[in-house]
Amino acid sequence: MRKSGSMTEGPLLPAIVRFSIPLMLSNVLQVLFNMSDIAVVGRFAGPRALGAVGSTTILVTLFTGFLIGMGSGVNVVTARYLGAGRHQEVSRTVHTSALLLLITGLLLGALGFLFTPALLGLLGTKGELMPGAVRYLRIYLLGMPAMAVFNFGNGVLSASGDTRRPLLFLSIAGGLNVALNLLFVIAFQMAEAGVALASAVSQYVSAGLIVLSLARRPEAIGLHRALLRLDGGISRQVLSISIPSGLQNAIFAIANLFIQAGVNTFDAVVVEGNAAAANADALVYDVMAAVYLACSSFMSRNYGAGHRDRVRKSYLLCLGLSFGIAAVMSAGLVVFGRAFLSLFTGDGAVVEAGLTRLRVMGCSYAFSALMDCTIAASRGLGRSMVPTVIVILGSCVFRVIWVFTVFAWFHTILSLYLLYIFSWTITGVAELVYFLHCYRERMRVLET
Repeated sequence: MRKSGSMTEGPLLPAIVRFSIPLMLSNVLQVLFNMSDIAVVGRFAGPRALGAVGSTTILVTLFTGFLIGMGSGVNVVTARYLGAGRHQEVSRTVHTSALLLLITGLLLGALGFLFTPALLGLLGTKGELMPGAVRYLRIYLLGMPAMAVFNFGNGVLSASGDTRRPLLFLSIAGGLNVALNLLFVIAFQMAEAGVALASAVSQYVSAGLIVLSLARRPEAIGLHRALLRLDGGISRQVLSISIPSGLQNAIFAIANLFIQAGVNTFDAVVVEGNAAAANADALVYDVMAAVYLACSSFMSRNYGAGHRDRVRKSYLLCLGLSFGIAAVMSAGLVVFGRAFLSLFTGDGAVVEAGLTRLRVMGCSYAFSALMDCTIAASRGLGRSMVPTVIVILGSCVFRVIWVFTVFAWFHTILSLYLLYIFSWTITGVAELVYFLHCYRERMRVLET
């Protein structure tokens, strides 16, 4: 069994940074799967294909966000048992979680495939974009089982402190994805179908590599076919954190469905500019998400080991780190926004429309750190349901109300984009109040 090492001993900040950097790069590669789809179709298949693929971004985020959240639940439970040195429970968690995530991926893929036209219709997808959007999303959803398995493996390996192997596997799959995108779109003229197929194939490659890696591990985190079974107690623990965590990620996407519907009330240039600029959201969020996973992992591991002071310091360091990362990336996007958007389109009008979003969001991203890092901290202490309820109220409900009041009154794209910073700030303050309550409660438990 690999020892806790720097997760429970030694200086915290260097350990958190070493842990987070491979995760950041891994998350960026996952974003690049969809981003490269949009870039290739935008540059080589035209604005209509760009709009079709871009119209599915929120739905892709909904499904993938749910699976990433499920994987973070696996991470928290595995890290807690590793910190406590309970190796038998670690093994049961690994094998139960593998089945739970696989089943979840199959269900998401099947349901998404079946209801693709209805979901795109709810978004108000324009008629000329609908055939390409349906074609892209249905093929993309074929990769959901593989994505679920990868996020399971990523959760297990990162709980053990190994964030480099997932990065290596995603690097291989990401390179394959870009190569297949170019082959299918340029050589075979497959447009939306080609980039979707490339993404699905790449997902199965990354899943296969992570399964093989776990199968070769002899210790408790090893994955062995003979031990695959659903343990009732472990299932309840994993699902009690995974489902709220997955729903939290999905809730943002659901709220964004209303935002996308608002965007769709403008002309096609605004829709396409928004689709290009929205790629920055996933890029910034997922880099910050690496720090959030570090926060929940370090807090859970140290809580399991009974290290009170390191639990508190892990939260404060991760909060500062995530805020700083968001500020730096936001500044870069504002300064180099035109160059960033040119990766996805050569249409000057579309670039100008995208710049409006980038400038507003560039002043907003850092405010999401308080909310998301505090949610991760509560999850690291085993509390996931109440933070999810707060997110529903502060982000989903608040955003819907904003769309039907403030945006409906002004009906400008600026009034639509401003809802992000307001919802993040309100939700973040509420999450902090709840976390402080959880922290005091958990510290009393450690004292006794």
